[in-house]
Parts: sequence; structure tokens; C-alpha cells
Amino acid sequence: MSTALDSLPAEQQDLRSQNHDRAAARFLRSLAFGLAGLGVLIVAGFALTPYGPTDPDFLNRLSGPSPEHWFGTDQLGRDIATRLLYGGLWSLGLAFLITTVGALVGVIVGLAAGHFGRFADVGLMRVTDSFFAFPELIAAVTIAGVLGPSTTNMVLALILVSWMKFARLVRSLAISIAHRDFVLQARLNGLPSWLILWRHVLPNIGPSLLVLWTNAWSRSILSISGLSFLGFGVQPPHAEWGAMLLDGKSYMQTAPHVMIFPGLAILLAVLSINLIGDRLRDLFASQDGHLSD
Repeated sequence: MSTALDSLPAEQQDLRSQNHDRAAARFLRSLAFGLAGLGVLIVAGFALTPYGPTDPDFLNRLSGPSPEHWFGTDQLGRDIATRLLYGGLWSLGLAFLITTVGALVGVIVGLAAGHFGRFADVGLMRVTDSFFAFPELIAAVTIAGVLGPSTTNMVLALILVSWMKFARLVRSLAISIAHRDFVLQARLNGLPSWLILWRHVLPNIGPSLLVLWTNAWSRSILSISGLSFLGFGVQPPHAEWGAMLLDGKSYMQTAPHVMIFPGLAILLAVLSINLIGDRLRDLFASQDGHLSD
């Protein structure tokens, strides 16, 4: 009897681990199928639309949704559905680029601060704190305003204000991992610092980093749309969701669909990415219980 009782916690732990693995596999399969289906729909949309994103039709300005124009037309007669497709390339693609580059910069800074001693930690964290002193969007607007309104300047401004959270998270996790037995053993074996970081530190901070990256991607979409709406981002005639909101601002009373559909696109994109990030956080938190937001 005592043997069976002693083995019960281990069996329960194995069962929880198996259930977690199955839940993670189901979620990843669903995510893969969902992304594949979305990709098919987007490609089909590009292939089926007979309109270009900048093709005007002055005889059909500000028309409502119809079989010819599913989401209506804007003030120049351009098809809104087509512009939403092309605008998604700008909004989602630029946000992906900004978040990825910001994450890379933050990871490098965070690893250096958390792994290379007190002086590196103090110096790099003071630089990080100085960037945190300014609200992210206000700092991005200021930088983009000084450099001038353009897509390149907007991307540069958002990268400059997006890396700090990654640096803080990576530095915190790197310090906690640095004192674990497998890292100490690697140091005793004479492994160089870069190899320790690559083999032992990065794989252990990867789940937390992925969750933060996902949430940062959705914030970047909002930032790009906000800067474009203010006139500091993607410039006309390119279709971008925030720029489309700016184009339709003057017609909110007479043709609300010009603003409604770009707004819904931003809402659905941000909501979907945040839900994916929350689900990933729950999966990883149930696995090791130490993820940070």
C-alpha cells in the first residue's frame, strides 16, 4: 500500500504532463490550420479582386457595400476591400518587422546585462531606463516628426522605442538562469560565454520571449496605425489601415463605411494576435509556472 501511495504523485505529474502536451499539440494544430486557411483566403482575395489598390473611379465615389464593391468605395472611388488586403501587407508586415528587430536588439542588450557582470548590467539598464522615461507612442511621434513623415522614419522610430521590454525580460530571466546547476556546470567545463548563452540560456527564455513578442506585434500594429492616422507613417497613395482611417475621417457622417471597415480590420487583427499570445502564455505557464508578462 505504501508503495502505491508513494508512486501516486509521480503518476499524477506524468498525467498532467501528458494532458498539457496534448493540449499544446491541439492548439498548435488549430493555429496552423487557421493560419493556413487565412493565407488561402488572402491569396484568393488578391487573385479574385479585379481592382488595384490605387485605381480611382470618380463616377462611383463613396458608394456603399454592393456586389461589385463588397466594402464600398472611398472618396476617390477606390475599392475598399482591395485596399484592406494591400493595407494588411503594410500594417501586419511592418509590425512584424518592427517587433522582430526590436526583439533582437532587446535580446542582445538583455543577455549582455544579465550575463556579463555588474558593470554591464548597471550601464545597459540605465540606458534602458532612460528610454522608458518617455511614453512609447509619444516618443515615436516625436522621433518621426523630427525625421520627417515617411514609412522608413516611422519604422526606425518604432524600433527605437520597442526594444526595452524585451531587454528587461531577457535580463531578468538570464540572471535567474545563470545560477542554475546546468549553467554552472557548463562554466566549469570551460564553455565560452556565447556558447552557454546559445545552448542553455536562450532555449530556456524562448517561451517567455515568444509570448512577449506576440503581444508586442499587436501593439506595433496599433502604433503603425496611430502614426499613419496622424500623418507620420505610411504616406498616400499606399493603402495602410491607419492611413485609410485618416482618409475617411472627413466622411464619417456621410459615408461611415470608409472608416468602419479599416477600423474593424485593426480590431480583428489585434484581438486575434492577443488571443493567440494569451493562449501561448497559459500553455507555457502551466508547463513551468515562471513566465513573465
